[in-house]
Amino acid sequence: MLRTNHSYDKDLTSGPLFKGILFYGIPLIFSNLLQVLFNISDIAVIGHFAGSLPLGSVGSTSQLLFIFTGLLMGLGGGINVIVAYYIGSKSKNDLDQAIHSSFSVSIIMGIILLLLGYFLARPLLSLIKTKAQLLDQAVIYFKIYMLGMPGLALYNYGNAVLSAAGDTKRPLYYLTLAGIINVILNLFFVIVCKLSCAGVALASTISQYISAILVMIPIIRGRDLGDIKFTFKKLTFNRQITIHILKIGIPSGMQNAIFALANTFIQVGVNSFDSIMVAGTAAGSNLDNIIYSAMNAFYVACATFIGQNYGAGNKRRILHSMIISNLYAFILGAGLSTSMYIFGPQCLSLFTKDPAVIQAGMMRLSVMWFSYPIATFMDNTIAANRGLGKTSIPTLIVFIGSCLFRIAWVYTIFAWFGSIQSLFLLYIFSWSLTALAEIIYFIHQYKKI
Repeated sequence: MLRTNHSYDKDLTSGPLFKGILFYGIPLIFSNLLQVLFNISDIAVIGHFAGSLPLGSVGSTSQLLFIFTGLLMGLGGGINVIVAYYIGSKSKNDLDQAIHSSFSVSIIMGIILLLLGYFLARPLLSLIKTKAQLLDQAVIYFKIYMLGMPGLALYNYGNAVLSAAGDTKRPLYYLTLAGIINVILNLFFVIVCKLSCAGVALASTISQYISAILVMIPIIRGRDLGDIKFTFKKLTFNRQITIHILKIGIPSGMQNAIFALANTFIQVGVNSFDSIMVAGTAAGSNLDNIIYSAMNAFYVACATFIGQNYGAGNKRRILHSMIISNLYAFILGAGLSTSMYIFGPQCLSLFTKDPAVIQAGMMRLSVMWFSYPIATFMDNTIAANRGLGKTSIPTLIVFIGSCLFRIAWVYTIFAWFGSIQSLFLLYIFSWSLTALAEIIYFIHQYKKI
């Protein structure tokens, strides 16, 4: 039997869901926001101390970077679901195998992404039509950022394991420390060392390894986490569990990559405007990231609660977890996006003092502020399907609804109207269509339990 009388591991299969999901999600909100701050501090420091061209260089890499980081986030989501399932089913031996197999998978994936990203940086950035005056600095930033992929993989692994056990507080503490270090290093490398794009990338990479080391400490010690304990002597590839992790994690990562791939087509559309619009969009997209990352906390809560309750056979709590998580995410998204729009100029001034760049950023916010609450119905249902161990069909739905549809929009609606607003309107339409299909699939799978 798994032990549940510790201060950090939590049994998510009993107790009031409204309170449980809220208190599980709050630390995750801050943890996710701190991860976003890694990149936001890059943009802010670059925009204030290096100028609009370096700002555009860093910003032009964001969607491409998310293809790589999204794969690791998806893999972490798969690990989270599997570990949560074995906790809920009280399967100690399978839990131990999952913890050690997923560590090996994470490190290997991080190294593979490092090599791919580093050696393909220039071809990939050229492929998405990064402007010539931005390309060289964008390549430098991208390559250095890629050096942190193993660290990011390790952090996502540790965060997934701790979150599956109900521990969302300690990852927050570790990211707080790493985030502070990141900001300090940003300022030092850019202002003192004059390293511009290379400096902010180096600061982010160092911070990623710091957070990775910190998050592994409690898992290695194994205190206050029930039967969760990592030791290098037990490193293994349990074939069945590894396949299970990959069957959930890889499609989940591919979902993120598909979103990022579709967004690279949007970036091609943005790159058709002048460098001011590129910089303004880069600044505005960081505000989008704040909203999405905050809402994502409840998507993780949804998948984790469903994972444990699916393992325990609690069917009604599965449905209730999905509905309550969506409600919290919608309220949070609506509140944040509305606030961002109302105080848009002030928020954008964190990244640049150029009035033209701020005006360009507001063009993005004028569309995105009412779009993000709609995204909760798509993303939360994807998380619910992942909690049930279903990712292949949801990934196909994402590919059709949020990739093919967006590409078609760019080459039809946007090509016809040619305005930046007509480009960003594709988000709300693609999210709505994808959400409808994902909800229908979840209902079908729920009835089969």
